[in-house]
Parts: sequence; structure tokens; C-alpha cells
Amino acid sequence: MGTIVVAGATGRVGSATARSLLAAGAHVRVLVRRQADAEAWQARGAEARVVTLDDRAGLGEALDGCSGLFVLLPFDLTVDDLDVHADRLIDSIAGAVADRQVPHVVMLSSGGADLAEGTGPITGLHRLEQALLATGTTLTALRPGHFQEKVTDLIEVARGSGVYPVFAASADVAQPMVATQDIGAVAADALLSPPAASEAVDIIGPAYTERAVAVALGAALGRQLHVATLPDEAWAGALEDAGLRPHIATSVADLYRADEQGLLAPRGDRSVEVHTGFDATLDRLLDTVGSGDRIKEN
Repeated sequence: MGTIVVAGATGRVGSATARSLLAAGAHVRVLVRRQADAEAWQARGAEARVVTLDDRAGLGEALDGCSGLFVLLPFDLTVDDLDVHADRLIDSIAGAVADRQVPHVVMLSSGGADLAEGTGPITGLHRLEQALLATGTTLTALRPGHFQEKVTDLIEVARGSGVYPVFAASADVAQPMVATQDIGAVAADALLSPPAASEAVDIIGPAYTERAVAVALGAALGRQLHVATLPDEAWAGALEDAGLRPHIATSVADLYRADEQGLLAPRGDRSVEVHTGFDATLDRLLDTVGSGDRIKEN
């Protein structure tokens, strides 16, 4: 096994992937955007490169000689056009993979990424899957559904207002929710034991209702939360009120709508069940909430 490259190593899934690989004794080269992050990973025993995913030449150099790559498509809340931003990254990532003939890529994708339209920002993941498949690499597309860590965006709202907003018709429908540390472990396993052919892998976590999540969060915060389900027509406006730019709020509302319509359901080639519970994730999140920047690397 040669060098394994991990992009997005400062994000939740990328860092979990790198940690799992290091624990398994792999030679890991992480890709980060800041020198301070590179130094932190070097202290953990990884090789590190400072590079951005839209720099095809620099990314290609960082992929030189690697046996596998973990990659994702960052969701940037500051850009003027989500599709233009995604396509610039897709062209660079797929181009660098093709240039260096990377034999295996593990990509953080999503349920619904098999669909070309109607899923909001997930359409970018569909395009990245297709672009990577066209390079000739063996692609392992990991397709989780809801992240347990999505509650991070609601902690301060719940703490300050006592309200837990739900962007769905009901708060009482159980949905599988995956801890990002489990996704990282699945990604590491795939990189250490590449499949014979490309595949899409659904990652299925324990199922919870939004009301159960709200009860757990309320207990952790020491207050009872009011669960407020928002009607479809209010989603984009509520997201704008929360600080999202209008075009991003519209895209995220489209994502919620796709979920309501069942478009994000598992449809991969196979599935993997993981078992980290929400309470364990919530305990960890409450220790770290408030950190990070506006680029969602997951």
C-alpha cells in the first residue's frame, strides 16, 4: 500500500478518515488550506501539503505517486453561484485525478447523488461522481443520508430561543442519521482495501425522529425545546433569516424538498450499517460548537 491522500483534512469526515488511516499504520498525506493545519497534522505523523482543490496543477503534484485519494466537494456559503463554484472544483479534481492516473478514489457523496437534478446542492455531487468515473479511476462513492452533526447549526438557536425548527412536514418520521466519525471509518476501510470495480455505497446509521433529536438536545442544554415544523413555502425565507444568501437558501430548501419527496433514499450498489448513537455525537458537539468557518467541508 502506497501513500493515501486525504483532502479536506480539517473537516469532520476528512479528519476522521485521516485519523483512521493513521491508526491503521497507513502512510497518509493530508491536503489542507493553511500552514498551521499542515503543521498540526505533521505532529500527528502525517505528511501534509497546503493546496486548494481548485488548483489543478498543485493538486496534481500533491497526488503524485498516491495509491488512493479521499475527496469531497466543499459547500461554500459565501459564493455567488453554487453551480459555477462546484463545476470549477469538479474540473480541477477530476483533471488532477486523470493527470496523475490515481487508481482509486473514495468520494464523500450523498444519498440522491444518482440524480442529475431536483436535489439542490447534491446535483454537484452527481456531477463530481460522473466526472471521476470518466477519468478511469475506480470510484467508491460514499452516500450517507442525514448527518448527526447537522444539529450543530441549531444549537445556538435552540439555546437562545428555546425553539427547534424542523424543515419537514413532520417531526415524527424516523430517518437514519450517520455520525461523521463512522463515515471516516468506512472511507478508511475502502482506501485500505479497494474494490475491484467502482461502486456506490450507502451508509446507514441509527434512525431518529427530529423530535427525539430535539428532546436530547433540550436535555443537554437544560431546557425543554419547542419543536416547530415549518411549511414548505416558509423554508427559503427562514433560511435567509438565519443568514444564508437568497440563492443558497433556495438551493438548501430544494434539498429539504427532495428529502421530503424520497429522492435522497438509499439506492447504491450496496449498504454499510454503522452504529454510533446520537447522544455520543451530541456530547462531542457541545464541547466544540462555535468553531470552524463558513466553508462546510464535513
